[in-house]
Amino acid sequence: MPGALVSVICSNALNRTVKEFHIKEPGKILDKVRELVLETFEKSESNVQDGMDISLCSINTNTREIQWSGAYNSLLYIQHGELHEVLADKQPIGKTDLAQPFNTHAVKLQKGDTIYLFTDGYADQFGGPKRKKFKYKQMEELLLANAKKRMEEQKNILESTLDEWKGNLEQVDDILVIGIEV
Repeated sequence: MPGALVSVICSNALNRTVKEFHIKEPGKILDKVRELVLETFEKSESNVQDGMDISLCSINTNTREIQWSGAYNSLLYIQHGELHEVLADKQPIGKTDLAQPFNTHAVKLQKGDTIYLFTDGYADQFGGPKRKKFKYKQMEELLLANAKKRMEEQKNILESTLDEWKGNLEQVDDILVIGIEV
């Protein structure tokens, strides 16, 4: 099954989970989405082994607390000039051996903190002088070095750094980085 179709199925499952089943906690949302996705896959003619990675958060703007859950994609946040990582569960939305309930993590943020949700596309992009992957460590350093800048400027830096890195190589995956300043 093509990745785009898996994305549509997962998007529909996310919408149903929140709107129809009224689930609000990120970990429980991912559990229900996985259940709905697997039901859809079971109805398919082919044996679908595909899955989706995701990073999902809910932000309480009054208390500045976020609840977050991830399937393979971690959460990064910068607080007091330090980078913190909340590790994702190492399982996809989809078929997996030994599926476990997704964890919901709570993080108390302060005014001026920044959170980053992202796909693996940025870190997995090939390029540079040795035509290697960009890697997460380098992405984290880039985010930390530019965290005090306005979001628009951070976006431009991420784009130009990636363009320079990949050079004339093809983009290998979808790339999404979302930065939110509290």
